[in-house]
Amino acid sequence: MGQITLTGLRAHGRHGVYDFEREQGQDFVVDVRLDLDLSRAAATDDVADTVHYGELATALVAVLTGEPVNLLERLADRLLDVCLADPRVSAAEVTVHKPQAPIPHEFADVAVTLRRESRESREDGERGRGSERGRG
Repeated sequence: MGQITLTGLRAHGRHGVYDFEREQGQDFVVDVRLDLDLSRAAATDDVADTVHYGELATALVAVLTGEPVNLLERLADRLLDVCLADPRVSAAEVTVHKPQAPIPHEFADVAVTLRRESRESREDGERGRGSERGRG
C-alpha cells in the first residue's frame, strides 16, 4: 500500500450559508490523501498504473468551482466521491479549508476533514469479519 497526497489545491467557489458568500465567492483550499497500492506503478513507471494527480486536481477544482453547497461537510463529501471514483483507491481523506469564512473574530483557518473507505474495501472487510465469525 501507499499514499498519494495533494495539498494546497486552491480554487474560487461560491459555497456557504449566506447570500453574500454565494454572490461574491471566496477561495477554498483542499488537501487530499489517497490510499492505494502503488507497487505496480513503481514497477512499470507508467502513469496509467496509478492515479494521475493532475487529472485528479482538475476534477476536484470542477467540484470546487461548480454547484454551490451550504456546508463544508457536503463539499468534502462531494470531493470524496471524486477521489473514490478510481477503483484503485481503497480509502481517501479530504480536508476543505475556508480561510476567509465569515467569522467575526481573527482566525487562521476553518476546515472540515472527512475520510471514507471505498465500497469495495468496506465489502472486503465485512467478508473477512464474516469468515472470522464462522471459525471456531
